[in-house]
Amino acid sequence: MNKQQQKTRPATRFLIFITLLLICPPVLADSPGDHAGWVSILPPLVAIGLALLLRQVIPALFLGVWVGAWAIAGFSLSGLGSGLLHTFEIHIRTALADPDHAAIILFSLMIGGMVGIISRNGGMMGVVESIVGFAHNVRRASAATVAMGLAIFFDDYANTLVVGNTMRPITDRLRISREKLAYLVDSTAAPIACIALVSTWIGYEVGLIQDALADIQEIDLNAYFVFLNSIPYSFYPLFALGLILMVVASGRDIGPMRAAERRARETGQVAPPTEATLGADADAEAIQAREGVPARAFNAVVPVVVMVATVIAGLFISGEGDNIREIIGSADPYQSLLWGSLLGVVTAVALTLGQRILSLEETVGAWFSGLRTMILAMIILVLAWALSDTTSVLGTAGFLTELLGDRIHPGLFPALVFILAAASAFATGSSWGTMGILIPLAVPTTWEVMTAHGMTGEEHLTILYATVAAVLGGAVWGDHCSPISDTTIMSSMASQCDHIEHVRTQLPYALLAGGVAIVFGALPAGFGVPWWLCLPAGVAVLILAMRFFGHPTPEARPPEEQAGKTG
Repeated sequence: MNKQQQKTRPATRFLIFITLLLICPPVLADSPGDHAGWVSILPPLVAIGLALLLRQVIPALFLGVWVGAWAIAGFSLSGLGSGLLHTFEIHIRTALADPDHAAIILFSLMIGGMVGIISRNGGMMGVVESIVGFAHNVRRASAATVAMGLAIFFDDYANTLVVGNTMRPITDRLRISREKLAYLVDSTAAPIACIALVSTWIGYEVGLIQDALADIQEIDLNAYFVFLNSIPYSFYPLFALGLILMVVASGRDIGPMRAAERRARETGQVAPPTEATLGADADAEAIQAREGVPARAFNAVVPVVVMVATVIAGLFISGEGDNIREIIGSADPYQSLLWGSLLGVVTAVALTLGQRILSLEETVGAWFSGLRTMILAMIILVLAWALSDTTSVLGTAGFLTELLGDRIHPGLFPALVFILAAASAFATGSSWGTMGILIPLAVPTTWEVMTAHGMTGEEHLTILYATVAAVLGGAVWGDHCSPISDTTIMSSMASQCDHIEHVRTQLPYALLAGGVAIVFGALPAGFGVPWWLCLPAGVAVLILAMRFFGHPTPEARPPEEQAGKTG
């Protein structure tokens, strides 16, 4: 097959897909109600299927939103045309107009601008040279990446953007694939943020738990107490973090990641050979350190520290209460992120101009070049939000919830809720949206089923804790596996990795950790097995899995060392 045929095949698949979609009657459409039945899962399935088929996220997401708008219009002939207009006029505009979404976009753009400045003024090169002293091989660089991810535990967005952009020059130098970097970034950020005692997630999670507990009159439990007790049962986040540590320590890889790592080591081509990298090469070159500037690490470290400290301080300033739990629980994370990103950029500009490293014109140019690298990812992010808006109107998560039914043993609830949360997050691309819908449904339903089986004693509250943890863990799992997930998109963006390749190479690790979380975590915990037995058993299985299915990838010396040996 020649190159021209390879290029035209995706277009042919796209035409066939569209033709089948248009000629097949919408026989799945149900009568109007709280949800649209099976039709409610059609838009995300279209978006996900087409993204995997074409390896192009933007047309896939846009078509998914269009199908969702068409479904909302009842699959009428006129609705096909009006749905196209509503895709842009209503759903995409709604995604942009949401204040929280706008905050994330502004935060991401400002982070990109800050990275542009600290890269152009030599600060990032100074960081690279400092870390290289420790991270002089693949294992240490991977460990440094994970350590930074664990350190920035307070927010997953800040985590992915800071760690991905900071470590990318180092991992590139050591011939670590962009797919591996994206996996290390993505699978550290959300798992640690969702179980950290203080993070931007906690206020949201505790608030949802509190509202859900208010519907249960028979018990009087503190919402934060329930969250704390659910952490040992958060099997997927804990196993995902454990699996990353195993991957780093053993140097073994599974599935497509092995091929990606071999490509990077043997050829030096760290980015996957596709045209869909989230960050244009021209823009990336525009923010390289200008020739002749000093490589001073503090020019990069100080703005990042200011940003992180401002975010943490902002959480305390915007929150209210008598203790840390209440303050963080009532804080405004988006306001804190905006404050942090703004002061980070201001600090970077001040350091650059104060030392006369760049002129004002060059500094603004570097800021804009860094910002420009984020544009493509922001477009994808907005489309993913627009798709989530259509699935909300169609009641996708509510429909998936009803599939469970309520005639099951309470012990099965944690595992089934985990699967449901995973499916919802995968289909909608939103872990927060999944938690927001399922926690108010799952907690009271679990209590009702426990009551029906006479299991309302304190000794059975572990089922309730495990169910809460199952929603959180399943939402994060679905987020990791979904190509329309916002945090997964941002991880690809920060790592400048092809998005579909990131999803494809991360999927085996997520499936492994998720499968172990169900079989050795949620299921036995639902039937009374203590968490302190489930966790070691799951870790042992992961170690065996990596031992038998993982394959070591050889180290690669940096190019200059190879040149020195052969020269």
